[in-house]
Amino acid sequence: MVDRDSTVRSRLRRPTPARDRGPEEILTAILATVEELTAAAPRDGGVRAVGLAVTGIVDERRGMAVHSENVGWRNVPVRSRIERATGLPVGFGHDVRAGTLAEWRLGAGRGLEDLVFVPIGTGVSAGIIVQGRPLTGGGHAGEIGHVDVGHGEPCTCGGRGCVEAVASAAAIARRYAAVSGRPVSGARDVAERLVAGDAAARRVWTDATEALALALAWTSVVLAPQAILLGGGLARSGSVLFEPIRQALDGHLGMVRRPRLVPAALQDEAGLLGAALLAWETLEQAGTA
Repeated sequence: MVDRDSTVRSRLRRPTPARDRGPEEILTAILATVEELTAAAPRDGGVRAVGLAVTGIVDERRGMAVHSENVGWRNVPVRSRIERATGLPVGFGHDVRAGTLAEWRLGAGRGLEDLVFVPIGTGVSAGIIVQGRPLTGGGHAGEIGHVDVGHGEPCTCGGRGCVEAVASAAAIARRYAAVSGRPVSGARDVAERLVAGDAAARRVWTDATEALALALAWTSVVLAPQAILLGGGLARSGSVLFEPIRQALDGHLGMVRRPRLVPAALQDEAGLLGAALLAWETLEQAGTA
């Protein structure tokens, strides 16, 4: 629950239902969350709108979750379903683009006209601001995780060689376990083993940072951002992540503007604050904010 000034008044976290349970169970979890937060809201004003950000290919204009490999959605009219069920206006968007909006207005991107925000988590995607405007491409912009960087490994999207297949946090943990025969709880464990001198961790980490750097180089050549903001849990690895990417970027970029590579400021709050901003924008457009 977020005030107009983006102050978080209360929060509630639920695990995302498993992909094989389909969209209905996820929508049920969303509605249960809205109901519980609404019941706990102060009586003076209460909840006025819902901000909702979802993963995958998202058509904000139609309020549609078009395609998501990670949760198994296809053409789900999320916004209208939530509006009908709650009776509230819904600000709806893509999870990474919502996080980008928050970082741009409230976080590490404040004051910039051109930036790219890349949270590295279950997947790899980018939110883009160009000349002070979000770039959506009809819901398709920013999918840098599904560009072939040449390693040949299969990706969940059906392609091969994708950035996401070696550079997402999930892929780093999975590939380390496959290479070393030792399971880990996540990518940050791999980073710790890298620092400790683990050769398998170094191999997996190098594959990931080189793939990310190549994708960010292409992005920089095309968009010339002032800064690239790296977020998600993996960004908390600090210089272990940032330095190899920065060095590789320097090697890839010639005469084009070199973006500053900086950590995102809002961490886990970016998505929820971005969703709240979308909700407030919806109220403003309706003249009821």
